[in-house]
Amino acid sequence: MRKALEVIGSIATRTSEVVLFHSASGKDSIALLDLLYPHFDRILCVFMYTVPNLRHINRYINYARTKYPKAEFIQVPHYALFSYYQSGYMGCTKRNIRKYNLSQLTDIIRAKYGIEWACYGFKQSDGMNRRLMLRGYEQNAICETTHKFFPLSEYKNTDVLSYIEANNLIKPEKYGNAQSAGTNISDLNYLNFLRTNYPDDLRKVIEEFPMVERLLFEQDYEATKDERDEDN
Repeated sequence: MRKALEVIGSIATRTSEVVLFHSASGKDSIALLDLLYPHFDRILCVFMYTVPNLRHINRYINYARTKYPKAEFIQVPHYALFSYYQSGYMGCTKRNIRKYNLSQLTDIIRAKYGIEWACYGFKQSDGMNRRLMLRGYEQNAICETTHKFFPLSEYKNTDVLSYIEANNLIKPEKYGNAQSAGTNISDLNYLNFLRTNYPDDLRKVIEEFPMVERLLFEQDYEATKDERDEDN
């Protein structure tokens, strides 16, 4: 992770405080907080929730708070919730909340907490749009104009997982055979993971988004279709 540390070191010469957008259970966030921690006096970790107060998420946040006592955590509504509530996505109740995107949310948090620089786990390997964006920045990782930086820009998922393993950090969540992609309430891998391991969390998801229960029902119905056909 030498390149990541070079990027972090460059930012550390300019500020002692950073905002880190932290997904709690994701590999990039786990690695980034560990990389950032020795270099800054204050790290404000921002977790964007789709459904608040889920136990499987709080497990990771509590781990980070214990391991990195200088790190602060705040939880804010995910910016996608505006469109969810407006459209009644997955049966959710329509609510009036403020509309903002990630860039606007970053500015709101920086202004409220008085922190200038923000860090994200974006990587060029995430896709074409990310690659084009990141390659336009200093060291492929630092945007001086917006005061944002991306230490993992030049790394792949396997590099990040190797770092986590080598440093004996908490393992990122896996949903079935898939690596965590956050609390994606339409992802059956995620929903089945909750049903098996955190049923109380699944109940909270269904309370907020009732049509999630139908996704699971349809999956179970299809899974038993062959058995019903044989019986007939």
